[in-house]
Amino acid sequence: MRGKSLVVICILLAVIFVGYRYLPSYYNPFAPLQLSDPPGRITQFKLRRLSPQDCAALLTQANQQRLISSAPVANSGGDCPLTDVVRVRDFGPVKLSSSFLASCPLALSSALFVEQQARPLSQHMMGSALTRIDHLGSYACRNIYNRADARRSEHASAEALDLSGFRLANGEQITVLRGWRQARTQPWLRAMLSASCGYYGNGLGPEYNAAHANHFHLGMRGFGLCR
Repeated sequence: MRGKSLVVICILLAVIFVGYRYLPSYYNPFAPLQLSDPPGRITQFKLRRLSPQDCAALLTQANQQRLISSAPVANSGGDCPLTDVVRVRDFGPVKLSSSFLASCPLALSSALFVEQQARPLSQHMMGSALTRIDHLGSYACRNIYNRADARRSEHASAEALDLSGFRLANGEQITVLRGWRQARTQPWLRAMLSASCGYYGNGLGPEYNAAHANHFHLGMRGFGLCR
């Protein structure tokens, strides 16, 4: 974590001493985020500081580029009100076990993660294209671990998605629960979880605790906690 922070500091110093206008836009933390920006700490920094309006505009672009298929959902009240959420139906060629509700940051981060990391890693490490993501849901009006004295879960605001498995073009189905314990699939699953750090505030997997033995929890709180 300290090493990654130093990278960001060094780039910011370069901006100050060299002049930000001479940096490529994807290395310039002050330049607007573009969907084509490569993965990295600067892209993550830009994702985290997006205004609601900028997020919505980028999500519209992502839909136009078919990185994601999403549609706005009406605001709701109750104990866990939702505002400005969307229903995500797929990530282009990567289908879902079912649609899910997502805040704009979760939807946009997920679209970029699937396009820039999940798909290439699947092709490179498993030798087959990623065709479907299985999940356990995103929105649930509850506290963390359902404890009465805990704070609200990220799921209570549709800001987290639990991935339980993946399907490949060759017909192979890999679950987090079983795949994490198999020598052939564990490196790929580890790479997927590690790659999520560049897009989400936290990525929690089987080694975090027993509650995550069967899924990856990808949430928007925090900044780069992945384990």
